[in-house]
Amino acid sequence: QVQLVESGGELVQAGGSLRLSCAASGRTFSSYAMGWFRQAPGKEREFVAAINWSGTNTYPADSVKGRVTISRDNAKNTVYLQMNSLKPEDTAVYYCAALRGAWGPRVGTTGEYDYWGQGTQVTVSS
Repeated sequence: QVQLVESGGELVQAGGSLRLSCAASGRTFSSYAMGWFRQAPGKEREFVAAINWSGTNTYPADSVKGRVTISRDNAKNTVYLQMNSLKPEDTAVYYCAALRGAWGPRVGTTGEYDYWGQGTQVTVSS
C-alpha cells in the first residue's frame, strides 16, 4: 500500500514557475515508477510526465515537453514536478500516481497506475 500526498499548487501568473511535490508513505516507494497527471474542469485526466524507479528514465507528454522536469528523491520518498513557462491552459488539478511493474509506454496511461494522491490545484492567470 502506498499513500501519496501532493503539495505546491497555487495561483501563478503566466510565464511563471512552480514545483509540485508528492510525498509517499511506505518503504517500497523506490520500487514504483511515478507519474504526474492533470485534470482541468470538464476534461479527462491527462498524462503529464513519468519517471522510473531509479530516476534514470523520464517520459514527458508532448504537450509539456521542454517546460516540465520530473525528478525523485528515493531517500525522501518524494517525487517532484518542476513546471516552467506556465500557460493558462496548464490550469488543472495535478495528481501524482504510483505504478508497479515494468517501465514502458504504459506509463502514459491513467489506468495502469495503482495508487493516486488527492491532487493539488494549479491555477495560471493570464
